[in-house]
Amino acid sequence: MTEIILASNNKNKALEIAHIFKGNKVKVLTLGQIGFRGDIKETGETLAQNAAIKARAVRKMAKGRIIIADDSGLEVEYLAKAPGVYSARFAGPGCTYNDNNLKLLKLMNGVKKAQRKASFRTVICIVFPDGREAFAEGRVNGYINETVTGKQGFGYDPVFFYAPMKRTFAEMTFSQKNMVSHRRKAAVKAWEIIKKELKKKTV
Repeated sequence: MTEIILASNNKNKALEIAHIFKGNKVKVLTLGQIGFRGDIKETGETLAQNAAIKARAVRKMAKGRIIIADDSGLEVEYLAKAPGVYSARFAGPGCTYNDNNLKLLKLMNGVKKAQRKASFRTVICIVFPDGREAFAEGRVNGYINETVTGKQGFGYDPVFFYAPMKRTFAEMTFSQKNMVSHRRKAAVKAWEIIKKELKKKTV
């Protein structure tokens, strides 16, 4: 069993990534499970920089294990790719998911569908025990819905409309979302990178 540290305490992220890695003899550990109690400040100007900051912060406690960290953002074309790297704190310090969604809908009020195009993007940073780093990225395209719709998922899921399934991410089941999400695409690519590294050790 390969233990991989996820540099996060976000239970939703941990659940999604563990589900994606399922069947690969991998155990995903969160920061709390390895005893990391620090507060990692995400000061990067890009998703990749923030992902790397989080992954590097855990190295001293990794004990030879691979670390992964992700940063995700919603990029809305009408808002010049905002909120982007500031997605989690779009409505200000201490804001909730709902605060962010309501601010976004207010800014998009009256905007026609053709201008409501948006993308969810995830960048994963992988840090190997010897300090080498690699990155994997995933993206999914959709539209900003006109209302908060659905009760599943988290973050901007209730306002992100995914056309192929004719529903928001928050209207999908956990498994449905995990088949098409940006995080899945990034995690699958990350696993391919990790798998190649693990094979080197067995040769």
